[in-house]
Amino acid sequence: MTLKNFLLDILLFVAVLIAFEPRLSGIPIHEWLSLALGITLLVHLLWHWDWIINVGKRYFKRLFHLSRLKFVVDLLFLIAFVTVMVSGLLISRSILPLFGIQTDHRSIWRVLHSLSADLSLLFLAIHLGLNWDWIVCTLKRYVWTPLRQGLSGLSPRMKNEAEVCPQPVEETHRRLP
Repeated sequence: MTLKNFLLDILLFVAVLIAFEPRLSGIPIHEWLSLALGITLLVHLLWHWDWIINVGKRYFKRLFHLSRLKFVVDLLFLIAFVTVMVSGLLISRSILPLFGIQTDHRSIWRVLHSLSADLSLLFLAIHLGLNWDWIVCTLKRYVWTPLRQGLSGLSPRMKNEAEVCPQPVEETHRRLP
């Protein structure tokens, strides 16, 4: 599951970077890519649903601070991203007109779209920072180690994910007395 998560995360990150600047990609690509990004985010959330539920249930208990911080950052990121998606659809120039729906492009939705996009980028940066150890470890496991071994595959030691990458914080936290 780690490789699948990592590849999806890379795809999400690249798509966010492309979609974030519609002047470079053009409005139609910006809108359709953003819609695809929303669908991909749903897949990402479904893959991590157990973590969301487990941390959510234990949120008010004495849970290690990093899990709590990750949960809050991810929740704020989700809210900002959903706001970007909804406001983006409401000011759409490509997707909604395809269905004969016209919207007001000068409305408050444009301001909300811009603000929530900026907040989404901020929360994405924080999310990446909080998960940096996992990112580096996964890069080593799936990119650098196989390249160093001449793409001959992973060594037996590398096949055990627990030996290579740190376990998620929610599995290794220590409760305070």
